[in-house]
Amino acid sequence: MIVSWMTTNKCNLKCVHCYQDAEEATDKELSTEEGKKMIDEIAAAGFKIMIFSGGEPLMRPDIYELVAHAASRGLRPVFGSNGTLITPEVARRLKEAGACAMGISVDSLVPEKHDQFRGLENAYELTMAGIEACKQAGLPFQLHTTVVDWNRDEVCDITDFAERIGAVAHYIFFLIPVGRGKFIQETSLQVVENEALLKDIMLKSQQVSIDVKPTCAPQFTRIAKQLGIETRFTRGCLAGLTYCVIGSEGIVRPCAYMTEEAGDVREQPFDEIWRTSPVFQKLRTQDYVGACGTCDYKDGCGGCRARAAYYHEGNYMAQDDYCAHSLGLC
Repeated sequence: MIVSWMTTNKCNLKCVHCYQDAEEATDKELSTEEGKKMIDEIAAAGFKIMIFSGGEPLMRPDIYELVAHAASRGLRPVFGSNGTLITPEVARRLKEAGACAMGISVDSLVPEKHDQFRGLENAYELTMAGIEACKQAGLPFQLHTTVVDWNRDEVCDITDFAERIGAVAHYIFFLIPVGRGKFIQETSLQVVENEALLKDIMLKSQQVSIDVKPTCAPQFTRIAKQLGIETRFTRGCLAGLTYCVIGSEGIVRPCAYMTEEAGDVREQPFDEIWRTSPVFQKLRTQDYVGACGTCDYKDGCGGCRARAAYYHEGNYMAQDDYCAHSLGLC
């Protein structure tokens, strides 16, 4: 099971697609001690992997202490980072604290395009330096790419690049228009384009030695079956099933792109929220309506619950309209 903690809303970049609209920390963010208590409760709930995300998690001054605490509780600490703040010293300290892997964002192999998307003129250069620092420290890393219309044709090239530079995986995120992402909704791929890219990604996954995983596009599990491709990722949407997120102020939600609140760790222990929250309990029924409810691939895919909620007035059990199969387009 995987939990992602958005440790802070503070970020040194201004990414145009940011789902959290991250920029400045709030005065209500969890303290070090509150974070440690929550980590204890996460371990008690049976979680195995803890993602430190943000904002930019490396902007928390206590991040090494929090990582070490998570590792001491038997969790596997990993990161979602823009990579620009990873110096050789930072990489060394993260590894010593117990960090197991860094997820680093690379959205284009053209530096100017990456920089524009990330809102910093030399973001690409700093990110590449951060990757090199991880390699020098022996800290495993993977690449994360957010898909929009202008980088669609680069995605598989970035997978090749990831393998070439020693990444352990390439995770490909399909844009959901929340946070600042709603202002670039027109750059999202359309349904048929989504389907075509997912096919390209799954075929590419068979040509490289690293893990390749589409995220927020659970239809990849169906496509893999249709193409006869075996993948260790057998479930599409994990929200509320084996995954959830905790915001910087302690609010628990099924995923980073859903607004539905499952609880507040300041008011209720996390392990209790995970076990008893009505939101999680409803998601676990998998009683979807519309096409997702009758689909032959329901058990593996599950549809994107965030897109279901976004496009169906908050009904996170509705069908995922970004599916060519359900719309009879494939």
